[in-house]
Amino acid sequence: MSMADKADKKDGIVETIKTIVYALLIAGVFRTLFFQPFWIPSGSMKDTLLIGDFLFVNKMAYGYSKYSCPFSMCPFSGRILGSEPQRGDVVVFRHPVSGADFIKRAIGLPGDKIQMKDGVLFINGQEAKQTPDGVFTEVFEKQGPVGNEPRCSNGAVGLGAICEKEKFIEAIPGGPSHSILNIGNAPQTDNTGVFTVPEGHFFFMGDNRDNSTDSRVKQPNGVGYVPFENLIGRADRIMFSSAGRSMLYFWTWRSDRFFKGIE
Repeated sequence: MSMADKADKKDGIVETIKTIVYALLIAGVFRTLFFQPFWIPSGSMKDTLLIGDFLFVNKMAYGYSKYSCPFSMCPFSGRILGSEPQRGDVVVFRHPVSGADFIKRAIGLPGDKIQMKDGVLFINGQEAKQTPDGVFTEVFEKQGPVGNEPRCSNGAVGLGAICEKEKFIEAIPGGPSHSILNIGNAPQTDNTGVFTVPEGHFFFMGDNRDNSTDSRVKQPNGVGYVPFENLIGRADRIMFSSAGRSMLYFWTWRSDRFFKGIE
């Protein structure tokens, strides 16, 4: 090989390395500015989202705040460049007290009056009608890296048995229809007083209604009302899903959930 050939080969390797580095930098900037990865750690959003679902949160959906800002230090408070969420959006937000990231469905907008009556949602006095949609089933076993066990409407079942939950399609007044689950009577959250959402705040609920500590429960134990500036972004699509303790356990991958849109 001539000296010229060796030089060309070396230049080619250098250019390849540069391309890879640039690609990684662009991917990092893209992720920082526009999207944030999020793993589903609990069953509060079943059956819309399952433990082990992996998704990217659209950080631009509601603009930037001190929590979704792409920089470690943000020179502003409140939000810039964004619009408010709509009823039915699935949103990742920062808990107002603990600072932990949560994912729930936006139910109440500023000024809305929210109430639960016998497990049925009412928004500004209008019923969110529920249509029976069969039964959601899953195997009773430890789920995800944390090893949570599901709750069942068919009573205490043994390891490996079928765990059932009643399934309904709920039509949000002025919003979309989506799936919800019911496990059984939950006095604290199935029957509530009227919640009036303060200005600049939002009311969130989990789709797995009897297994979600959400805005129906006061802070600090619950979510309570969430300020607009605490919103991180909207969840639009599941990119990957694994039912196992690790994403490396390929035999537990849920291929039917790859690139699935979130309703």
